[in-house]
Parts: sequence; C-alpha cells; structure tokens
Amino acid sequence: MCPNRNLPPGRVVLPAVSTDPHQGASDGPPPSRSSSEGGTDPDRAPGPAARGRPRGRRRGRRRGGCLVGLLVTLAVLALIAGGLALAAPRLLEAVGRDRTALPWGPECAVQTEGGAVALTIEEAQRATTAVALSARGAEAPDTSDIDPAAMERLAQGPPDDAGPSLTCRVSPASGLEREEMAESGLTPRAEEVLAAMGEVFGEQSLGGYEPGGVDSGHGTDSAHYDGRAIDVFFRPVNEENRREGWLLAHWLVAHAGELQVANVIFDDKIWNARGSAGGWWDYRSPDPDNEILRHLDHVHVDVQRGG
Repeated sequence: MCPNRNLPPGRVVLPAVSTDPHQGASDGPPPSRSSSEGGTDPDRAPGPAARGRPRGRRRGRRRGGCLVGLLVTLAVLALIAGGLALAAPRLLEAVGRDRTALPWGPECAVQTEGGAVALTIEEAQRATTAVALSARGAEAPDTSDIDPAAMERLAQGPPDDAGPSLTCRVSPASGLEREEMAESGLTPRAEEVLAAMGEVFGEQSLGGYEPGGVDSGHGTDSAHYDGRAIDVFFRPVNEENRREGWLLAHWLVAHAGELQVANVIFDDKIWNARGSAGGWWDYRSPDPDNEILRHLDHVHVDVQRGG
C-alpha cells in the first residue's frame, strides 16, 4: 500500500478488489501515477495526455471514414448526372421530343434529316423572319452564320409531309397587367402581334376578331372573346398552304417571348408557352371532322391574359 497524498495523514487507500467473478483480488500494488506509463491514479482524474491520445485516434478514424464516404457519394452522383446528360437527348428523341425539353438544352431547335440543330432565340427569330421575307420576294436579313440545313428545313418544311420543324423554350413574363379590349376588338398585346405579322408577312387573310369584339363562333372561354386571339387563314387546305402556314407558325413561336404569345395552334398541333419545353403537341379538336376546329385552314395565335 502507498499513502495517498491527497488524503489527511494517517489514512491509506486499500488495494482495489476486482468485480470480475473470474478474477481474484488484486495482489499487486496500485497502478503507477506516472502518466508516461499509461497508468491511472484511482483518486485522480487522468491527465490531458492520457485522455486525449486514444480518443484523438478514434476521432481521426471516424472523420477519415466520413470523408471517404462523402467522396464516394459525390462520385456516384457525378456518374449518374453524366449518364443522364448523355442519355437524355436520345430518350427525348425516342419519345418524339427534342433537346429544348432539357433545362440545359438550347433555347430553340430545328429538326432536320441530320438531327436537331440548336439555335438561340435571336437566331430563330432571324431565321424565321428570313424565310418568310424570302418567300414573298422581300429583302431578308443575313443568316450566313446559321446552319444551312436548318434554314432549308424552315424554308421547305419536312420532305414527306408539312408539319412542325422548329420549337423554342420560353418563360412567360410574370406580372403582366390584364388589358381591356381596344376599339379594334383586340387587346394592345394582340394588336402588337397583328402589326408585327404585317411587317414580315404583308397582307394576310385575317379573322377571329372585329371592332367591338366577338361573342360567338368559338369554343367556350375562347381567347377570341377577350380580344386576345387572331386567326390567319390559309385556304383551301392543301399541301402548299399548309407549308405556308407553318412559316407563320414557326415565326410566332420564335417571337413568342417578346410578343407575349400564349398559344399557337395549326394543322392539328399546338404550342403552348407554359409547356414550351415539350415542343409541339397533338391538338385534340372537339370535332375531328371539322377542318376549322382542327385548325387545318388557319393559324390561331393568342396572347397572354395578364392580371
């Protein structure tokens, strides 16, 4: 037994007795006080060195394991993201969509025989304006920096059958005020669309509005009744007029952002600004036998309601 320096004189500490049933009472002297030998004093807390060394190693191992796990997780996520980025365009093409449906894809795209040609909004506006002006023998803007395959497809349309070739992804403006109908029977936004079409396409066969507004001849809740819609006719329904109608439909889509266009409908297809990432969709007419309701003989365009 060794006197305990922390107790009053005359008191001693008895050897500790093991509580382990497989061990007898300790016959040896109490562990040394020296921290350098790793012992502990039964009446004194372990010093900083004795406490910190084993725990520090354990913490280091835990931190190292967490770091490795984090790195592995990030690597797996990176592989998944890379795979999606590579596979997404092919998956979209398989279901009849183009890369404009991707958040990181191009703003506009033209479907050609060689695949989709990416365009910016400005390029799409310039391209669609150029083919429209050229079609009526007017001077067109320079498009030498745009893929010739895209220009050819926009001018001539798909080789087998007339149909959509260009689509754009737009974000409808927020905070637009609701507009009242003007004397023309159109809202100011619709009047702006009408004027812009006239500058590029010249004289057109128009309908769907009249001074004072219309209150019949269209579906329930039609934008025509609010003065927000215009119909541009291409009659009779034949291949030539359908291809001419698609020149206008493409032009409207390319300019939808700046003209606040909400919907373009033509030839059994519809493009909607809010769903523009999906491109052109099949339009379901309430009467499949009615050429007018199917929008086979006219391009319908309406502008954002606002408010």
